[in-house]
Amino acid sequence: MTMLNDFAGIFSMFWVIFSFSFLVALTGAMAPGPLMTYTIIKSVKTSRRGYLMGVWIIAGHAILEMGIILLLLLGFSFVLKNIIVVRTIGITGGLILTYFGASIIRDVYLGKIPTDFLPSSGEPNQDIDPLENKGLENPVIGGILVSMSNPYWWVWWASIGLAFMVRFDISFTQWPKLLAFFLGHEAGDLAWYLLISTLAFFGLRRLSKKVYYGILVGCGIFMILFGVYLGASPFLSANI
Repeated sequence: MTMLNDFAGIFSMFWVIFSFSFLVALTGAMAPGPLMTYTIIKSVKTSRRGYLMGVWIIAGHAILEMGIILLLLLGFSFVLKNIIVVRTIGITGGLILTYFGASIIRDVYLGKIPTDFLPSSGEPNQDIDPLENKGLENPVIGGILVSMSNPYWWVWWASIGLAFMVRFDISFTQWPKLLAFFLGHEAGDLAWYLLISTLAFFGLRRLSKKVYYGILVGCGIFMILFGVYLGASPFLSANI
């Protein structure tokens, strides 16, 4: 009976971390950036199975993120024992997450969100072809290089990603949590980019501008709420 209860506890913890990681990753993935542009271009320009470009691109993206997670665990394990650092990271990550959420809502309101792949925007800009001249024909390698070229990606992991890991005690010794965090994060990325590559390849583009903006606003609100939680939780924990 005790073993059953332990298993149920581990499963519940795994699902909670996986779900939060999935949602946080999804909100970041849906924010327009170089990786989304690269995915659309590769999907449209690939004559066969272009709808799978999202899978291969995120495979490269996941390899890179596996590396940075390992580096964070190896170089920042001391933060798990230092309450001042934990609170600083929580506040910083929470503020940045809140800022990005507010920025998405602001850009939607101002109409600054690119919608090249939506019905009202016509075909994607075929002149956007600089990626083909940078040796990025391989989508896995492209997923790595394009991700690294995005400053937002580095900021996200140095603040929000690290704050998430600290808050949920992600470590080598807590491998179920580490697995849940990594799988949830990559599942969120994969879900969105597979949708984007599928829409771009088949030319369906059934997602209206209004619906797309509505999804982004919803994600922006989630980012703000989670940012507040992330910043306040180190001060509310009973263990502090």
